[in-house]
Amino acid sequence: MPYYVYILRCKDGSYYTGHAKDAEKRFKMHKKGQGARYTRMHEPEKLVYVEQFESRSEAMRRERKIKTLSHNKKQQLITDNNKSVVC
Repeated sequence: MPYYVYILRCKDGSYYTGHAKDAEKRFKMHKKGQGARYTRMHEPEKLVYVEQFESRSEAMRRERKIKTLSHNKKQQLITDNNKSVVC
């Protein structure tokens, strides 16, 4: 079963990075106040980035890597990802 790393944009402009089996479902949990402490204090606005992995350990490694990025680098990652999406 795949795992996903996701980035949420919060209403204050900050980003929250996490991992889950179902990124959309997890986003809805964050919106309801059932997610991480951070998102209870910084209301999530939008799911802006999702990346799929074969295993939880791979997803966790990627999550840790993204969490070390600066705000600007996360923004660039999101922008670059959105440019590669074909509608």
